[in-house]
Amino acid sequence: MTDLIAKTAMDRRLADIAQPVIEGLGYELIRLRLMGGHGKIQRTLQIMADRPEGGIGVEDCAKISTALSAVLDVEDPIEDLYTLEVSSPGIDRPLTRLKDFEVWKGWEARIETTELIDGQRRFKGGLMGVENDEILIEIDQQGGPVTIGLQFDWLSDAKLILTDELIAEMLKQKKVALPEDGGFDEIEELDGDEADEADDTPETKH
Repeated sequence: MTDLIAKTAMDRRLADIAQPVIEGLGYELIRLRLMGGHGKIQRTLQIMADRPEGGIGVEDCAKISTALSAVLDVEDPIEDLYTLEVSSPGIDRPLTRLKDFEVWKGWEARIETTELIDGQRRFKGGLMGVENDEILIEIDQQGGPVTIGLQFDWLSDAKLILTDELIAEMLKQKKVALPEDGGFDEIEELDGDEADEADDTPETKH
């Protein structure tokens, strides 16, 4: 495994089609998932993209959606009817490439591994960067904080943890005014794809 962008064989096939289109427009593919397809549920091709420097908007997502739709109509890799959704990664973004763990060094993340590592598969703590092919994360143990290394190939899922500090930093980068009291409403953490932000999600039916 070289990244967590696409997991299944079908996702990887679709990523091979989508990635050159997205990169040709000056963006990066963050994650791709083909969802649904059971019974009468129409399939959904979910694509997360971003600018290399961050900060993708609705117009960017629409631009990607239009370009991808044209290519997918020609390639026709999905037999069933489906809806194409293109969105931003959201604030609590998934970390799908080795470089993401260096870019987001200093922020808290939740990481899951495919196999048990020292008796556990879920790790939560501060990202400490990358060393060779290892993700460094500081976790709390009985004796205090400890930095451990996890091989990138061991990972099955990883994403930033939504915190007030992360929201403030994102708003600062987007130059959005903060609340006058500097505070935010209490954050309810969600697991898995429930927490993915999909405000910028143009949809195209195929």
